[in-house]
Amino acid sequence: MSLSAINLAYLAASLLFLFGLKGLTHPRTAVRGNLLGALGMLLAIVATLLDRRILSYQMILAGFVAGAAVGTILALRIQMTAMPQMVAVLNGFGGGASVLVAGAALVEAVHLPGSPGLQMRIATAASGLIGGLTFWGSLVAFGKLQGVVSERVLTFPGHRAVNLLLAAVAVALGILVVLDPGQVSSYWLLIAAASVIGVLLVLPVGGADMPVVVALLNSYSGLAAAATGFVLSNNVLIIAGSLVGASGLILTGIMCRAMNRSLSNVLFGGGGGGAGGGPADEVYGGKVRSTSADEVAMLLEGARRVVIVPGYGMAVAQAQHPIQDLASALGARDVEVEFGIHPVAGRMPGHMNVLLAEANVPYEQLRDMDEVNPTFQETDVVLVIGANDVVNPVARTDPSSPIAGMPILDVDKARSVVVIKRSLSPGFAGIPNPLFADERTLMLFGDGKKAVLDLVEALKES
Repeated sequence: MSLSAINLAYLAASLLFLFGLKGLTHPRTAVRGNLLGALGMLLAIVATLLDRRILSYQMILAGFVAGAAVGTILALRIQMTAMPQMVAVLNGFGGGASVLVAGAALVEAVHLPGSPGLQMRIATAASGLIGGLTFWGSLVAFGKLQGVVSERVLTFPGHRAVNLLLAAVAVALGILVVLDPGQVSSYWLLIAAASVIGVLLVLPVGGADMPVVVALLNSYSGLAAAATGFVLSNNVLIIAGSLVGASGLILTGIMCRAMNRSLSNVLFGGGGGGAGGGPADEVYGGKVRSTSADEVAMLLEGARRVVIVPGYGMAVAQAQHPIQDLASALGARDVEVEFGIHPVAGRMPGHMNVLLAEANVPYEQLRDMDEVNPTFQETDVVLVIGANDVVNPVARTDPSSPIAGMPILDVDKARSVVVIKRSLSPGFAGIPNPLFADERTLMLFGDGKKAVLDLVEALKES
């Protein structure tokens, strides 16, 4: 293909990426946006293969078949509740691919006449640093999400000092790669240092902060890809990587604002388990009112408007399908039902939206925090399933609380609140929730999925 044809194909692919990202901003157009992005990537790959002198199409075909097989199996077998782990792994694969491609290009360049250009040397160092960090950081994030690694904050004495030392070593090795690319061993040592940094950066992050870390690692994978684009002088890879990097950073900022925390506090603060909110016995003592499925069914049957607030507990219990059955049963009784979604509910951005979409909850019923908060005063019943810190009114009332200032769902302003929870155990912040002891709150203790199924059955019998 001619250079002009290649550039036109890359331009078309870039436009498809942009339209794909635009489509992903709304649940109704997300599937179409995903397909547009995939079509853009297919066009970019085909154009690249036609542009380059390929030594072995057989090897490329073998890689394509192997990758497609693994991807198809994972897509079919991974449960929607495990989607955060899947996203973390995909982020890692993106960083790992950038490391290997940039390394292969460097090895090839040092065996050709002349020295690699300055752009390639700088981009190679950047790709190795960011890609290595992303790959191993994503693996740790996967481990925390999967339960293989403890979700608790994991640190050791001198943790930050070791991080700073490793960062200095990585920068020094990156400079060596730029100044003397013939010493390929410097590149692999850079990757080793970056890998340890990735592990040590994610280990201190608690489980509830995973939405921020997943978004940040997604951004890192895009930046690594963009750097590799400069290594290969491939325009479409630069554009695609830049789009992923920028959108990931924007999403990271949104997640941090939703928690009223800075990114540095998430990464280095070792959040969770702070003081504030008063002792549990003082908050709950003699004030918690438990209920039964039959009583809650009677309450729901007399309501005109119900808002369901899902949290990570819904994902753990895999209660999204029973929740949809409950919403349908209430809708059949002319009850207005909506879902209030907090930006950081779950273990990745949009986790609750993904689970509810799997259960075929209509997009029109999903309301984000800013939309639903003004309506709680007009809501008869709020049903909270598996959420804790994101509905804790202490965030508004106690400046000493670890969640002070965090935007929350104002469910305590509703006429009645029903909380489905296994026990009164605290959320990630480690503080009691006065909502559970509020005079308008009823606690339905038990497994989330079983409790909702009992509610559906009670509604049918009423």
